[in-house]
Amino acid sequence: MGRLEGKVAMIAGAAAGIGKADAILFAREGARIVVADIDEEKGRAVVALIQEEGGKAFFLKLDVTSETDWQRGMKQIVEAYGKLNIVINNAGIVLCASIEDTTLEQWNRVLNVNVTGVFLGVKYAIDVMKGNGEPCSIINRSSVSARMSTGGMTAYGASKGAVSSLTRHAAIACAEAGYSIRVNAVLPCEVDTAMARQEAKAFGMSLDAYLDERRKGIPLGRIATPLDIAYMDLYLASDESSMVTGAEFMVDGGVLAQ
Repeated sequence: MGRLEGKVAMIAGAAAGIGKADAILFAREGARIVVADIDEEKGRAVVALIQEEGGKAFFLKLDVTSETDWQRGMKQIVEAYGKLNIVINNAGIVLCASIEDTTLEQWNRVLNVNVTGVFLGVKYAIDVMKGNGEPCSIINRSSVSARMSTGGMTAYGASKGAVSSLTRHAAIACAEAGYSIRVNAVLPCEVDTAMARQEAKAFGMSLDAYLDERRKGIPLGRIATPLDIAYMDLYLASDESSMVTGAEFMVDGGVLAQ
């Protein structure tokens, strides 16, 4: 306990899944939390869970594709907590469609949320963090799909590849500018979240059948839980990883090692 004591953490996409796990875990480790999401009802429920355990948190309504929302949100965070140390760009959407079946509208939607949303999160996190004089960490949610073809997810995989590249560029830019800001990416395999349920439905499979099929490709033989990913995020958010930047961390049960 206390690995994030005194830090302020904003998690985009914190209303459910991995983001929710991050918010609850980080609060238990001493951070003050900003639960940022477009889903106000679920986001406020996460805040309530944190507060019930004695943690500090507030909800921030955030459409990650809106520059105005990011600007307003960062101002609210500084007004509420006085600083910002950690940003996790976790919000994202999935599209299960081959390149031939993907429309331009669908492509633009996925890239807007998954790439532009991360770009804005990194950009405005740096703007707030660079002058606070404390160690800061930005964590971007990529995916094993950035490194391998996961059939029928063309736009999603392309978006995550872009996130991985953006992470490296941002990390070096911060280092060269002398900012005490580290930028890293986490690449999960299949995680038992609402997104997996969307994928199963899109492929016309039951959730159990879909997860069983995906499990076969994971050497460790199981589907990841949100907490599996959250613990990697915790390491990267903490000062324990003070020499780590511009890196990609696979939390994939050995998928990419095959």
